[in-house]
Amino acid sequence: GARFYNDHGHPEYSTPECATLFDLVAHDKAGERIVLAAARARSEQLDASRVHIFKNNTDFHGSSYGTHENYLIPRETPFAQLLSGLLPFFATRIIYAGAGKLGIEPRGDMGLYQLSQRADFFTEEASVDTLHRRPLVNTRDEPHTDPRDWRRLHVICGDANMSEYATALKIGTTYLVTSLLEQGWQPWVRLKKPTEAIKAIARDQSYKWLVEAETGTIGAVDIQRIFLAAAKDKLSGRGSDTDWTLREWERTLDALESDPLSLGDRLDWVAKRGLLADYVESEGIGWDDETVQSFDLAYSNVDPDEGLYYALEQAGEMVRLTDDAMVEAAMTQAPTNTRAALRGYLVGRFADAIGVVGWNKVVLRTDQESWMVDLDDYLTPEAVGQAMADLQAADTLED
Repeated sequence: GARFYNDHGHPEYSTPECATLFDLVAHDKAGERIVLAAARARSEQLDASRVHIFKNNTDFHGSSYGTHENYLIPRETPFAQLLSGLLPFFATRIIYAGAGKLGIEPRGDMGLYQLSQRADFFTEEASVDTLHRRPLVNTRDEPHTDPRDWRRLHVICGDANMSEYATALKIGTTYLVTSLLEQGWQPWVRLKKPTEAIKAIARDQSYKWLVEAETGTIGAVDIQRIFLAAAKDKLSGRGSDTDWTLREWERTLDALESDPLSLGDRLDWVAKRGLLADYVESEGIGWDDETVQSFDLAYSNVDPDEGLYYALEQAGEMVRLTDDAMVEAAMTQAPTNTRAALRGYLVGRFADAIGVVGWNKVVLRTDQESWMVDLDDYLTPEAVGQAMADLQAADTLED
């Protein structure tokens, strides 16, 4: 039910539609393994050469590529309402969602370790662009479903997380914030310059993360607590994903306020910083030594035999929300409660008859006939379940 394709010269994997946090984490990790399998197959073809895959956001030479999040938002929610609420949230979310990065781009202090890989590259508050003059809030609106009912919130300002916990917290908190904004709630805080704030937060070596708001100086943790308090007040009791997010959001903010470096078992920027600090100390070198940057890159190598993140995970030093069996299952099984289940089933059972496959539809063809399955008709778990039952009961494509 997912998509894996060549996007302007680099491999891109998109998870299937997911309705739960842990499903999303499992399918994100499944994507790493699918892309790694492709890299290994290509390495065998090349014989003497080896393809390596890194799940990061920068080449350290001024180029950046995103890890995108997508959320369905009711069309009736005014975009201006989303924009004003999301700017302070996105500018400060990196204190727990950042992947960590050595150096400032372009041509900045290469010995400075910052929280985020993407923060350097944002110059606009909002626009449709993704490659130049990147915005904190992207205005692209391709919902891949009925546009009369839904808007697609296309988020490009996040880092690629290796940590399962960081991925879940990033997605879970953003989902709760969009839910608040859909209800008409707005944070009272407004940042003077959001694009400057995210850079200042990312580079702040004091870990106080103070920024300028219209009402004065305020800390990033305090801004996040504004969103957390509203979510606890208005969204508590909505289900296990919400309960997990609220609990872990508060726990993480408390630790970030008291002892940020205690979160090395769950936040990427802290875990990576610990590895780099140990290397710098053991080798007696400076943070600007070029070999330190190679360790930064190695953290995001998706090969479990080579990646530094996976070395930590295998040593039991990273919190996991999935297990290997869940990830392996996600490589071949779509989530059962979204339309991805139908897409995955049709591709798996009728592969030879696939004419067109996309997010919205699947076209099946034989020599005599063709059929189109409109996946927009199956946007609820109940509709998906009934359609799956009908498909599994059919003996042939014609049935």
